[in-house]
Parts: sequence; C-alpha cells; structure tokens
Amino acid sequence: MMKPRLAWHALGAMIVATTFATPAAHAQDHYAGKTITLLVGGNPGGGYDVYARTISRHIAKYIPGSPQMIVRNQPGAGSGTAAAAIYNTAPKDGTWIGVLFPGVIMGPILDPQSRMTFDPAKFIYIASADSGTRVCITGKTSSIKTMKDALERKAIMGASAAGGSSRDYAYMLKQTTGVKFVVVSGYKGTPDIFLAIEQGEVDGTCGLDWSSLKAQRPAWVRDGMANVIIQNGLSNERELDALKVPNVWEFIKSAQDKAAVELVLAQQIFGRPYVVAPETPPDAVRTLRKAFTDVFGDKEFLADAEKSRIDISPTSGEEVQKLVAQVFAMKADVVERAKKITQE
Repeated sequence: MMKPRLAWHALGAMIVATTFATPAAHAQDHYAGKTITLLVGGNPGGGYDVYARTISRHIAKYIPGSPQMIVRNQPGAGSGTAAAAIYNTAPKDGTWIGVLFPGVIMGPILDPQSRMTFDPAKFIYIASADSGTRVCITGKTSSIKTMKDALERKAIMGASAAGGSSRDYAYMLKQTTGVKFVVVSGYKGTPDIFLAIEQGEVDGTCGLDWSSLKAQRPAWVRDGMANVIIQNGLSNERELDALKVPNVWEFIKSAQDKAAVELVLAQQIFGRPYVVAPETPPDAVRTLRKAFTDVFGDKEFLADAEKSRIDISPTSGEEVQKLVAQVFAMKADVVERAKKITQE
C-alpha cells in the first residue's frame, strides 16, 4: 500500500471522526415562515434522492423557525444542472440547498472538456451524509461473474453522461486495470441502468455506491441477484470483504496510475455533499451546518435511515470544505493522469 493512499485514508478517518462544533444559532426568525428546497441533481428514486427525502423528514426541527422542507429533482449533466442552478439562479439566502454528485465537484479536475458555469471550489459545503465505497456490478444473467471474467472477456457497462461516476469509474478501470469494458453512456440515472441490466441490455455498471445498491436493490444483494465484481475504495469495505470482493488496488501496477486513482477515489470521502451558493449569509450557513450535525445524531432519523436502507457516515461542512480545497491543490502531473484515465 503506497504512502499517498495511506495519507488519504488517514484524512478520511480524521474527517469522519470530526466532532461537528458550530457557533450558536443566529436569530430565531431567519427561517420562520420560509421553505427550504433540497435540489437533487439526480432522478427520483435514485440514491441521492432517497437520502435527501429521508433527511427532509427530520431536519426542520433543528432549524430555528421550523421551515417547510421540500425536495425537487433537477437531473442532468451528472448533477451539473442542479449545481448551476444553485450557483447562478436560485436564491442566495440559504433557502436552496444543492444535493450533488461528488463527480460534478471533481469535474474541473477530471474533465478537460468541462464547460461549467459554476466553480465547485467556491460552493459553501454544509455537510456530507455519507462516505464509502463504490462498486462495479453485473447482472445475474451476465456471463461476467468476476473481475477475472472482466479481464478476459468484453462486458457492456451502462453509464450516465460525462461527469457521472458510472462513466468515469468504468473508464478508470478500463485504463488502469485492463478490464475489457465497453462503456455505453447516456442513461439518465441508476434506475434506468438497473432496468437495462434486468432486461439484458447491458452486463452491468460501475461507480455505484455500495450504500445505494443496498437501498435501491436490496434483493439484488440479499438474494445474490447481482455479481459485485470489484470494490473501489481507499480502504476495504468490511461487508464486501466478507463477500470476497477484491479491491481495485489488487489490479493496478503502475505507481502513476495508483496516485491518479487515489485522487479520483478521494471524492468518496464526501460522497453525498450538500451545498449552498457562495453568497449565502454566514448566519444561515452556521444554522444549516448545525442542523445537519444535529439531525445526523437524531435517533428517529437514524431509525428512518435504517428503514430506508441508507448508510449514514457524515462529514462536517467545514471538513468537506478543507478536503475540496486540498483536492483542487493536487500536483499537476497527478491531475493530468487522472483526467486521462477517466476519459474514453
């Protein structure tokens, strides 16, 4: 295990263990009579949507004024459409919160063709609901059952548009491990990809959060209806180890590629980020950060999360902010290689 990966893993452990300490809440009437919109950059029924709706059912009691909470979906461009709305057109008073894919935050780093109308480094990060491991899976009827099969035979992998983890991770593995993936991109989201797997249109998909798979297709995990062929994480996931799923590090030989893959996987530490616009008043930011901290420790919320089959491993907004800044300050040669391995 190389030192850079140890450094990222240590940082991740430190972040997840951080105590969320924020100043006292500002004036009680800031959110009184108002509505807070969680704008989800993915489709209804997807993992990010499930997380947002579960949080929305419990967080209002921790926000002074007890505002109404609503969830809206604005999918597109790997959550880039929602990110652009939060950054450019949505109100900047803390009443609109973006629920984004970490891939869109990494976009300027990994996609040389990126034409974003927002700067991910300038968002104010409120929290991340989870940090974890991503997997590649194939369907029950696919002839590709293991990573060994994928190294020997072609596998058609369904993916979203550029900037989505299903696309980036499939190419990353193809470029660094030698798997014979044929990437078919353009699916709207994971529900559509899951349907394509069920219908035999594609063999499988990559870049899928392990927690999302368990939440959206519990029977696939419980009844062995999906083959989990590889786990992608800075460290091993205990549940996946029990299933004898190999980690990506077993298949990457080049030191340069290992460093680049570490950069790509760093986004998993802030796996489900919640953001507001840069102009959001500091008092509103403090209130929202504290509310997310409080709800993540709420027993009723945690019981609801368990019922919804979602994992909660939160990271504070302050720590996500630091990590994003560190990612954007990575060495140029590592960034350039990371760009290349996530492209066709």
